[in-house]
Amino acid sequence: MAAEAAAQSGAAVAVLDHMPSIARKLLIAGRGGLNLTHSEPLETFLDRYGPAREALERFIRAFPPEALVAWCDALGQPTFIGSSGRVFPRAMKASPLLRAWLARLASLGVAIRPRHRWTGFAQDGALRFATPDGERLERPDATVLALGGASWPRLGSDGAWTALLPDVAIAPLRASNMGFAVSWSDHLRTRFAGTPLKRIALSFGGATTRGEAMITAQGIEGGAVYALSAALRDTIAAQGCATLYIDMRPDIDRDALAQRINARPGAVTLSNHLRRAAGLAPVAIALVQEALHHGAPRNDLAALVKALPVTLAAPFPIARAISSAGGIAWSELDGGLMLRRHPGIFACGEMLDWEAPTGGYLLQACFATGRAAGLTAARPPPDRP
Repeated sequence: MAAEAAAQSGAAVAVLDHMPSIARKLLIAGRGGLNLTHSEPLETFLDRYGPAREALERFIRAFPPEALVAWCDALGQPTFIGSSGRVFPRAMKASPLLRAWLARLASLGVAIRPRHRWTGFAQDGALRFATPDGERLERPDATVLALGGASWPRLGSDGAWTALLPDVAIAPLRASNMGFAVSWSDHLRTRFAGTPLKRIALSFGGATTRGEAMITAQGIEGGAVYALSAALRDTIAAQGCATLYIDMRPDIDRDALAQRINARPGAVTLSNHLRRAAGLAPVAIALVQEALHHGAPRNDLAALVKALPVTLAAPFPIARAISSAGGIAWSELDGGLMLRRHPGIFACGEMLDWEAPTGGYLLQACFATGRAAGLTAARPPPDRP
């Protein structure tokens, strides 16, 4: 996006990528449909960025969700709004969009150079790159760094760039939108790993989100978990663990559920009772039984079904997280996303210190900051903020 914006402004542009081919993480995101952005009102949308809203707002207002939708349309990739309000390309994958985008970049004269890994600065300030043919030095008028965070490192963004900017304040890169480790019993792990929990609500720290989750051999993950992951991660870092509460039947209130299940006929097993009276799936029944085994009160099954506690021991590693938190501190950047300590060097995307839940917010902020950095980088130095 930075390359396109700079080239459209008249700059000669080259994209140097250390992978053998570009946009690998975008292609992986396309496997899930490529959630580009969200259709909710902009004020609500901006609030999804939490503490980073103030820093990101000007860039997203300059390139809001409707602008991203129009950009896709201009590439011949119309979009649609899903039932959750999320916006996807109709093709439901990234490859057609990427092909059209690369064709546009080629028409703008943008050069693509794979297998070029940035390794830092030479003594005279030149950019150093490791290539299959040895080290190469580049001395551009302006540079946009778009090196990503540290999630899914096999796709290209491994976070190694943090060591190349020792004079820049960088918040540690941490997992974001990830699952969490849970010490399941052998029975639950063996029988239900890979089983989804559907139509549930999760609660933590006063926040509640509806959606789905997945039981894994190591713990729990999924969209509903990701929405609470930042607060859960920070609590675990401060206290050593966190307790997540699962409402297995968010569509019925506790009192109505209590009338159904708190009085169990003696001849009916707990499993059959929860299945018949509460409509719980086998995996939900197993979670209730697990909680009872660990000492949860047996005299109020409705309370347990409506707020089943699950102790989270640790976040999953950053390498398997959807995104990452942390990055270059906003105080290190001017209004055009240029590094104050490195004139002519800009940064954008996940390199910056922000995070957001899944739902289109991640790509939207990456596109918006990339565009802003490219536009500013293309200006002559006196015209930059």
